[in-house]
Amino acid sequence: MDPDYFKSYEMSWGTLGTVRPFSNFHPDRDAMEIQAALEKKDAATPVRILTNRSNAQRQVIAKTFEEITQKDLAAGLKKALAGELETLMLDLLMPPLEYEAHRLQQAMAGLGTDEETLLEILCTRSGKQLKEISAVYQQVYKKDLEKELKGETSGDFAKLVVALLNKENVVTGVQRDIESLSASINGKKADAGPWIDILTSRDSDHLNKVLMGLELESGQMVDQIIEKKFKGDIQLGLNVLVQCIQNPDAYLAKRLTTVKTPLLQAIMVAHCEEDLLCIRAAYLKLTGTSLYTALQSQFKGDHLQALLAICRSED
Repeated sequence: MDPDYFKSYEMSWGTLGTVRPFSNFHPDRDAMEIQAALEKKDAATPVRILTNRSNAQRQVIAKTFEEITQKDLAAGLKKALAGELETLMLDLLMPPLEYEAHRLQQAMAGLGTDEETLLEILCTRSGKQLKEISAVYQQVYKKDLEKELKGETSGDFAKLVVALLNKENVVTGVQRDIESLSASINGKKADAGPWIDILTSRDSDHLNKVLMGLELESGQMVDQIIEKKFKGDIQLGLNVLVQCIQNPDAYLAKRLTTVKTPLLQAIMVAHCEEDLLCIRAAYLKLTGTSLYTALQSQFKGDHLQALLAICRSED
């Protein structure tokens, strides 16, 4: 870890992120150190610098690097690094909104759709963030995100992802919503319509009251209701959405336990400046092991150092 990091640690105290702005920031010095390291194929230096700077600071380093060397920093990292460490460093260079747009694009690229990554982003991001991500998606990929999502999904699941993308905040009575959800599951075939409508257009406090009320009225947990009444993609979608309404940190911590490196890196990069401290706490509660310790049993070398720097500390 960069020894000067802790001098800057006090600066942003109060944020729930683990990566914070570096106080003694000299982008020209950082850029020159990275350039010298890349020429020697030394991965440790760019890893140390880039994981100890905030995303905004990394953007300045990339710009300064280009001004000093007339070369693109991302291209330089690609040459000097390989595999998942290369991916991680390139991910850290992307501005946050572009990174989420990139993850959505990747989830829809090639054969098959990674529904759970689509859901993770759509369920854990606010309506305002999703509008911004949509705008960046259009800018970077020259495609309309809503149309892309519709093209990758079908039926009730397509209705759900589009409703999530266009989240609203409608104020209504708790009891009325409980009755609507209850009525939708009373027939032989459950109607996903009210679930999609209500769960994507109310705030989380309201929805937690609605879900608790539904559980009291039906005598079943919400996840059991969804399991019994819905099938396929819409079952997965409602399940993830309910988990994110009830406890988004626990949902993301559970995603981290899948031990899939690309997924683990994606969540850590996407949340390191926002709420990774909360996700770390949820991970410890869920597994009995801290994320910091878990990383050490799974990774090694520069790759491990990079992930530990993003995770930041033991719990």
